[in-house]
Amino acid sequence: MILVTGGAGFIGSNIVAALEEQGADVAVCDGLGSEEKWRNLAKRRLADVFPPQALAERLERDPGSIAAVIHMGAISSTTATDADEVAGTNFGLSKRLWEWCALHRKPFVYASSAATYGDGTAGFVDDWSEEGLSRLRPLNLYGWSKHLFDRFVSHRIAAGGVAPPQWAGLKFFNVYGPNEYHKGSMRSVVAQLYPRLRAGEPVRLFESYREGVPDGEQKRDFVFVEDCVDVALWLLRQGTVSGIFNLGTGRARSFLDLARATIQSAEVDAEIQFIEMPEAIRDKYQYFTEASMSRLRQIGYNRPFTELEAGIARYVQAFLSADDPYR
Repeated sequence: MILVTGGAGFIGSNIVAALEEQGADVAVCDGLGSEEKWRNLAKRRLADVFPPQALAERLERDPGSIAAVIHMGAISSTTATDADEVAGTNFGLSKRLWEWCALHRKPFVYASSAATYGDGTAGFVDDWSEEGLSRLRPLNLYGWSKHLFDRFVSHRIAAGGVAPPQWAGLKFFNVYGPNEYHKGSMRSVVAQLYPRLRAGEPVRLFESYREGVPDGEQKRDFVFVEDCVDVALWLLRQGTVSGIFNLGTGRARSFLDLARATIQSAEVDAEIQFIEMPEAIRDKYQYFTEASMSRLRQIGYNRPFTELEAGIARYVQAFLSADDPYR
């Protein structure tokens, strides 16, 4: 049985879907709450599902039943402000799971983030050495919490400390795709634009506040969630490959590109307008991200990543426009 923390979340539920479709027994640890998050799991056959407060007891009760841990659980909001809560969840829980996997000799795959790179001044190369990570300056609390655990892992490996038999950290860039609907304002821009387009409203993108970057030409490495799932499970199947790896496409695209692709996939005509960026995020805004994908390629992952237009077309036509948009 494979344990997926955050398995009812966006990326986590897509991983759960792929594992279940492949015939694996899957246990999900997540807080479902009283909203519609449970729908991300509604089509799945699960071996177990339990809340985070039951995790410690579940791990100790029958460690032999768990073959691997895929740790996607986190407070993922980039606007979160409770540092104690974020550090306790994103760093403290990750550390405890690392120790458990090391003790019980279980593979461990966890979610890091491109938010660890901050404004990109130090580049986007997934150098996970202690020296390499020390150069990064995340811009927000979420990015710092992910970076803190990356640095813990790097130091533990450099010092020859105990570690899982296989482990991998994934620095997700701008992921979009089905099952992100519960994320509210943290949904991808595609998911936010589509209902506006269907309602006949204009597309609204943030103005640029950086000299030399026109409105709408802020660029991100947008990656389709199905590619993220494929990489995560490919790494798990390798059995011996460990490290911290970027997970993007390796090609930055503009928000204008994304908006035009969404308009085309929705098969509507729409005006694109530019609006003020909230002052609270202006000094923390990433104007450019582009994953260096050479390390993942070097270890043997050779599948192509989905082009932005193709990924948005699949997302819109197979999910967002469907009566049932869930995977």
